[in-house]
Amino acid sequence: MGALLFGPLWLIARRAWIPAVLALAAGILILALTTGPTAAALLLGLAIWLGLSGRDLCRWSMWQRGFLLLEVVVAHNEADALAKLLERRPNLAGTQLPPGAM
Repeated sequence: MGALLFGPLWLIARRAWIPAVLALAAGILILALTTGPTAAALLLGLAIWLGLSGRDLCRWSMWQRGFLLLEVVVAHNEADALAKLLERRPNLAGTQLPPGAM
């Protein structure tokens, strides 16, 4: 939802620099090359595309920086997610976790 409403700013907040710059450039090009309803339709299409693919763009950006997707954990909050992760992978206890996470 954030990528749909805030577009490149949402990507910048998640350190997805390349997708953010490309989305911003696409928006500027749309505004520079089109007018009226055409510009509005294209900007709406860009917003919808960012809304649908924003998480994938963040995942790709993290992959580019060397992160690996090893485990997906779904929980109501960060503490529950960490507890589930450590239940599945007890060997991670005490390794590279943020301070105060345990």
